[in-house]
Amino acid sequence: MNERTPPPEPRGKQSVVCSRCGKTADKLPVTWTCSVENGSRRYFCDDCARAHLRAIESRLDSAWW
Repeated sequence: MNERTPPPEPRGKQSVVCSRCGKTADKLPVTWTCSVENGSRRYFCDDCARAHLRAIESRLDSAWW
């Protein structure tokens, strides 16, 4: 439960896609949020992360609090 999430794998020249709105970026921007849900990594652009912050926080493991 207290395991660290491994860093993202190098993607080469693939773009990163926001899991909520579909916005793309050539490489992973520092302002984007990453979430691991059901074993898969999902990325959220800064706009979606801000707009849906409460939903993202509600999925966090309670051990963080």
